[in-house]
Amino acid sequence: MVEAVAPARMGTGFRWLMSASWVSNIGDGVALAAGPLLVASQTSSAMLVALAAMLQRLPWLVFGLWAGVLADRLDRRRLVIVANLLRAVVVAALCVVIVTGHVNIGVVLAAMLLMGVAEVFADTTSQTLLPMLVRPADLGTGNARLQAGFLTANQLVGPPLGAALFAAGAAWPFATQVLTVLLAVLLVSRVVLTPVPPAVGADPATPRKVRHDIAEGLRWIWTNPPVRTLALVILVFNATWAAPWGILVKYSLDYLHMGPVGYGLLTTAAAVGGLIGTFSYGSLERRWSLSALMKVCLTLEVLFHLALALATTGWAAMTILFVFGAYSFVWGTVSNTVRQRATPTRFQGRVGSVYMMCVFGGIVVGNAIGGVLAEHWGLTAPMWFGFVGAGVTLVLVWRQLAHIAHAQAD
Repeated sequence: MVEAVAPARMGTGFRWLMSASWVSNIGDGVALAAGPLLVASQTSSAMLVALAAMLQRLPWLVFGLWAGVLADRLDRRRLVIVANLLRAVVVAALCVVIVTGHVNIGVVLAAMLLMGVAEVFADTTSQTLLPMLVRPADLGTGNARLQAGFLTANQLVGPPLGAALFAAGAAWPFATQVLTVLLAVLLVSRVVLTPVPPAVGADPATPRKVRHDIAEGLRWIWTNPPVRTLALVILVFNATWAAPWGILVKYSLDYLHMGPVGYGLLTTAAAVGGLIGTFSYGSLERRWSLSALMKVCLTLEVLFHLALALATTGWAAMTILFVFGAYSFVWGTVSNTVRQRATPTRFQGRVGSVYMMCVFGGIVVGNAIGGVLAEHWGLTAPMWFGFVGAGVTLVLVWRQLAHIAHAQAD
């Protein structure tokens, strides 16, 4: 079983990294449910509840580029360890505050912000490790295995476990998260990495300014057409995706009349579809070229918006979300693999941070657009926006996808 999940050809380091990722995702999945429950237990203000969610995304826009620079400058394994230890300290302090009865909404919001900052540095650096551990030919398999851990632990197992632990006591889910983060740190510490080579002509004795490294990374992305175009595609498609996804709960409750359980089934259907897509990735990559997979996934994304706009029953919506989960996680694996293959090792941190900023920036913009459209033109208006926006974007980049998919690092 171990050989099937993490083949020996990918090395012991990959097995340690995969194990750390899976364990960490269990803790993150627990917090995914327990965090909003803790916020809701401290306030009845919808604005403060929304603020808590925003505070965990905001650090990506503020610290993302800086985190990318540090990931390219410092020992990447050590940076992941330190960032996760700091995150564990914040969560442990939150546990103490809860147990002692001094918790309030201000403390919770501050903890959410600090955890978000730590996650920026931990996640930005973590995504640079895989290309350092496996061959380019194995990047697709490696990304698929990490995606499988995210889906299983973060999306399926973690949230119900977090809700159950919260019902037993508000501190229990966060104590569990501390333990999983510490175990993940222990597993990452077993990974052995080759030092990142310096840039050609760089003098290690000469101190470099952070803004110089940021500018260098942005300039490299801008002058590399495949990487630049893929970043723009990710930005736009996350905006068009987030527009309907942000109002999915109201769409399911008020438009399809599915009830709270029905809404939960929609997200579960997407996660189950994602598992099937992720575990099928190996056979898909053997039968299809990466450019073909990209074209199919992005075409299905356009049709996803159209199908949701036309759906009239809960069962139809569940089927659509199942298909969405299947192709979206294939797309996530393909896009990560393409980016990692096309990016030199010394730029992996900065390029990865720009991509994450495109993801979260697109989500923030898409959520805002979706809310306005739904408020003024109805709950299907964000779906029509997604259909048109994603469709136009796909037409513009269609001929470039083959070049993007097979770009290689210089």
